Amino acid sequence: MNNAKLPRLTLIAASLTLLSGLALAADTVTIAYQTGIDPTKIPQADGAYEKATGSQINWRKFESGSEVIAAVASGDVVIGNLGSSPLAAAASRGLPIVTFLVADEIGDAEALVVRNGSKISKPQDLIGKKVAVPYVSTTHYSLLASLKHWKVDPTKVNVLNLRPSEITAAWQRGDIDAAYVWDPALGKIKASGKVLTSSAQVSKWGAPTYDIWIVRKDFADAHPEFVNKFAKVSLDAIAGYVANPKAFIANKDNIDKISRLTGAAPADVVLGLQGNRFLTQKDQIALLQKPFVQAVANTAAFLKSQGKVDSLQADYSPYVSNQFVKAAK
Repeated sequence: MNNAKLPRLTLIAASLTLLSGLALAADTVTIAYQTGIDPTKIPQADGAYEKATGSQINWRKFESGSEVIAAVASGDVVIGNLGSSPLAAAASRGLPIVTFLVADEIGDAEALVVRNGSKISKPQDLIGKKVAVPYVSTTHYSLLASLKHWKVDPTKVNVLNLRPSEITAAWQRGDIDAAYVWDPALGKIKASGKVLTSSAQVSKWGAPTYDIWIVRKDFADAHPEFVNKFAKVSLDAIAGYVANPKAFIANKDNIDKISRLTGAAPADVVLGLQGNRFLTQKDQIALLQKPFVQAVANTAAFLKSQGKVDSLQADYSPYVSNQFVKAAK
């Protein structure tokens, strides 16, 4: 399972990588996003980020946080959407990035699903079974945390490293017994499976996970106004949902836009929105200080105990900042 580690040379090289001329000019900015379901998909679909920043944005879709980290490390992407687990792994290896926004605190929108007929009715039944998960993702972290809580030896579970699309295909072929994943794959496998646990429960066990936005430090230093405006558009979208979730969900246009960007069925979009906790500007200003720094440190320590990172940072505060959500007036 050590092949989950990001290439060390790639991350070391990242600190020496200069942004392209286009990115330095902030005329065209490449941003990585994933299929997580959250209100910020609405301004993305509407072109609101481009309008607010005055920049052309090249949106690139990725299937996992480890892929986003690799793209950010290479300099191909300057802002990326990923989970708190791949963030902790990247920060532990010194990637020059800053967490500047929280998309959501993950709840039931990520879950461990077991196949109908797999004879898995309790956690101990996972021993000897094939369980798929994208390595170094929030679901990987949640799976390992769940096994620890259940006192199930992870070495006795056949954990397979598959991307979400690969999980869907493997499930349809009958190649795997269970999977811990997010939408749209989650909705597809739930149709013929049952949820054994979700990240909402894992959070209660002391292992919360988040979907967050990171930015390369060199880009943030050169273009703080771009990051401020990106944060404001995102926070406005989140605030619109938090103010009236029922009205947001009842708006078919909102659901359709998120469905098109994520590939999730409209019904799964609704469940995804209801399954996560979204934080207002005030909540984010408070979280993106000691609480989130500690959460990253705890996640990194757990990953090290599982052999996913070689060493830890003495201090993770340089990888977290609330300055951009504060500036989003």
